[in-house]
Amino acid sequence: MKNFFRKVSFGIGPNEEVPADPLNWAINQLEEVPKLSWQGKIYTEKELRKHYRDYVYNDRKVLRKKYKDDKTLYKTYKNLLRHETGQKFWESLEISIRHNEGLNSKHPVLAKLWMFWGNFFAISDKDMLAYYSTGPYHREIIRPNLNQSFEKMVYDVTTSWAMIHHLDNSQNAGPKSVTASQEWRRKKKEPATINENHARELLELHTVSPKAGYTQEDVIQLAYIMTGWRQRWSKSKLETGNVWFNSEYHQPGKKNVLGKEYKKGKKSLAVVIKDLVNHPNCRDFVAERLCRFLITDEPTKQMKQPIIDAFKKSDGFLPEIHKAAIKVAFENNNKFKKFQTPENWFIQVAKIGDLQWPPSSEIMDSYELGTKPSRKQRSPERLLRNLGHHPYRAKQPNGWPDHSDEWISPELLIRRLVYAKLSHSFSKMENNNNDFYENIVQKNFDNPGKIMKYLNQKNRIVEKQTLLFNHPEFLKS
Repeated sequence: MKNFFRKVSFGIGPNEEVPADPLNWAINQLEEVPKLSWQGKIYTEKELRKHYRDYVYNDRKVLRKKYKDDKTLYKTYKNLLRHETGQKFWESLEISIRHNEGLNSKHPVLAKLWMFWGNFFAISDKDMLAYYSTGPYHREIIRPNLNQSFEKMVYDVTTSWAMIHHLDNSQNAGPKSVTASQEWRRKKKEPATINENHARELLELHTVSPKAGYTQEDVIQLAYIMTGWRQRWSKSKLETGNVWFNSEYHQPGKKNVLGKEYKKGKKSLAVVIKDLVNHPNCRDFVAERLCRFLITDEPTKQMKQPIIDAFKKSDGFLPEIHKAAIKVAFENNNKFKKFQTPENWFIQVAKIGDLQWPPSSEIMDSYELGTKPSRKQRSPERLLRNLGHHPYRAKQPNGWPDHSDEWISPELLIRRLVYAKLSHSFSKMENNNNDFYENIVQKNFDNPGKIMKYLNQKNRIVEKQTLLFNHPEFLKS
């Protein structure tokens, strides 16, 4: 059962004891959401949004006008502005916090589920969100909800600044709303129209999935319900103001989604979300995604059912849903093995290989705005980009794929070979010996003799490390 520790977390480190009861070890991590284990300074979402504001305001309102006739000077000062607002640094800090939770906290199973939900409610690579906002969104919206209801998580995600901005809901205005009749719209020829992005993703990706059989009219009606939820815009803050409900943008009248009628107003969003998360297709969709993340690309009905039952019985209480998913993973541990995504693979490399990773909080805390980050400070963000799996830079709103065949291209496998070798530069000197590899193989593989025989084909430690972390038994869990 030793691969179970990699299936539901990131493996067993060389200085850790192998838990005698793997299932209880995992289940006991799911009730509480402890304080982050990162020892350095952690910036709030609002603090980092202010840096984003400083960037977009000065870029749009100052630099573009000042250097409109000199593209070279514009690029020079825009790059300086990036450093002044920390654009080259915040991602690496956030990834360091994220990876530290998987590597050094006492709740690595919870950390892995945190990463799952961050991808489930993905923010794609758009509008510099990855630079300033996606990491804080994962920390302040996703993580605190890991011991709350799925309904609350969906509501908090839906009304978060990052998601409102990501899916353009500030551009969603009712055609019959108060703002639709305002004179400035006629003068600027900007009629009030709905933007369906957020409503479509709420149905397709965050709750019921296309299997629910919703129609285009359902999307339109849900978009009407969501009119009015927007960023508080001003000339100085631009789009970085807090999210609020502006009734002047809300479409009046009743709406009908999936056969149910909803009243107008702010409260209707919470009501429709409650109905969506309690829809049978939503429970099935969540169960399928969890099974695909933890167990296999093609979950069976038998796998999904205990998770669906836990969802229904607990009224969507996430700790109970998580416990059911972990139990299913445990019961199917020897029947299925899941090919690991690049980021998950590298965290396991760092955990089992006892790497000096991520960069320390002391290094991160030494950063000063306006300065160029050191190579160590930039490395987490750059490393994940090079591996082809940056968690804050998914290409589409549906996040990074869970299916294995998306990650088994020759190019992506070669990158793992390269980084398994390069990761040796993060190794601790005291671990550069055969005894260290005997130890970590014993703790993390059910067939240690076979693995060691394979590694002993090579004498150099760096070659052993490259072989181990690209062995088929390691690539899957």
